[in-house]
Amino acid sequence: MKKELIVSYEDDLTKIALLEDGRLCELHEEEDKNDFVVGDLFIGKVKKLAPNLNAAFVNIGYDKDAFLHYQDLGPQYLTYRKFLKDTVSKKQTTSSLKNFEIQPEIDKNGTIDKIIAKDDIVLLQITKEPISTKGPRISTQISLTGRFLVLIPFDNKVSISKKIGSSEEKIRLRTLINSIKPEGFGVIIRTVAEGKKVADLHNDMNQLIQKWENTFKNIQKNKVPSKVLSEDDKASSILRDNFNQDFVNIICDDEQMVNEMKNYLEVIAPERKNIVQFYDSHIPLLEYYNVEKQLKQSFGKHVNIPSSKGAYLVIEHTEALHVVDVNSGNNITAGNTANKEHALNVNKMAATEIARQLRLRDMGGIIVVDFIDMTNPDHRKDLYEHFRTEMSRDKARHKILPPSKFGLIQITRQRNRPEKQIDTKEENPNKDGEIVAPIVIVERMGETIRTIMQKEKGKLFLHVHPFVEAYLTKGLKSIQMKWFLKYRKWVNIIPRDSFKYLEYKIYNSKKEELSSYSN
Repeated sequence: MKKELIVSYEDDLTKIALLEDGRLCELHEEEDKNDFVVGDLFIGKVKKLAPNLNAAFVNIGYDKDAFLHYQDLGPQYLTYRKFLKDTVSKKQTTSSLKNFEIQPEIDKNGTIDKIIAKDDIVLLQITKEPISTKGPRISTQISLTGRFLVLIPFDNKVSISKKIGSSEEKIRLRTLINSIKPEGFGVIIRTVAEGKKVADLHNDMNQLIQKWENTFKNIQKNKVPSKVLSEDDKASSILRDNFNQDFVNIICDDEQMVNEMKNYLEVIAPERKNIVQFYDSHIPLLEYYNVEKQLKQSFGKHVNIPSSKGAYLVIEHTEALHVVDVNSGNNITAGNTANKEHALNVNKMAATEIARQLRLRDMGGIIVVDFIDMTNPDHRKDLYEHFRTEMSRDKARHKILPPSKFGLIQITRQRNRPEKQIDTKEENPNKDGEIVAPIVIVERMGETIRTIMQKEKGKLFLHVHPFVEAYLTKGLKSIQMKWFLKYRKWVNIIPRDSFKYLEYKIYNSKKEELSSYSN
């Protein structure tokens, strides 16, 4: 499978699109001001206890207090508390955990008011970003994630991913990690570590140890609440968790980010760093790779199933769960064997699209899928196995139940970030009964262009809705040609799938916005 990573930076917002064989499968957005990302470490102060929930609310500097459940304290909470207290008081003078006194584990069935008190300070990690009116979800079980390894303070165990099947490889990795891991730390060996050289694993370990040292230094500054370690930026996180030999291109339109990604690949895969390319064009990056177009096609209540000859999904969201209905498009009739096979094929195509939709929208919680009815038990089993295979590429923790006697398949999927919502409907420009006449808009564009040309000597680029672009460029005597004959300068017209009907923006050759209009 060919993977491409498209990274676009605009207006303090980074958009990261993951394409698999040209199909958009994941879209992540990260604001520069987003200080509460999954994986970040904070020092927080307990604001209040909620014994009825067996939880506490912790101030970490966000508008809403973070939620800390007793089960998220972890068995080594008392050890973390002692380490934090000793570090803040300067009694602990090094980040090394060698010979650090381990405290007794807390009772896994205990109550929070016996362990934590109001105004306690805690070292914590974000496990779920703020969603809607809820604050972040946090844990005091700290883990530092690298490309091949996960480093866990106050734990001496070395665990290995169950997906590594070779017993010889497990022995090799366990022996190697035991020889290089620092005392006082546990390690989880990730699946991607299989077959890696000693130097690669050692380098990853050193980077994680450096992260812990940075955390220790920031804790010493004794600011509460404060962030003591930032997770990798989104692009690096996706590279860390997804990068493999399937990646053929990583395209970015920001030079600084290109250099950062090249530096990251220099460490984890120096022979592949040249697949990172800088994109410099007046056609926006997401537009050029059809990401905007695919977003319009992939979101909304109705989603077409590719290559299915009219079948589609109906996706409904309720307060408690998500419901997906597979609709055959009236091209299947009950009875004969051919139609039964066709129903299975359509269901398989639907399963592939549903797996993509869950990743793309980052849908979490309970998802119920109503596939096309199939009476053959072998077909139901075949569909279930196919669905599991398609979902195996999903990094979010999930569980798929076999089809029920009503033919429904139920899924639970972890959600760490707000669900992606993109409105595929555009506002009716005629909602108030009157709009500016199109000819007036075109004249306004022309006058604006004329005014700009008196100041700008370089090229001009007019970004408009695709329908407007078609109108402006149609025929030999197009409006675009008339502008050229009138102003003696060619205006490059670029269609934008993300624009509203009457929206336009004008840029110069330096990509600086000169004028804009939105009805």
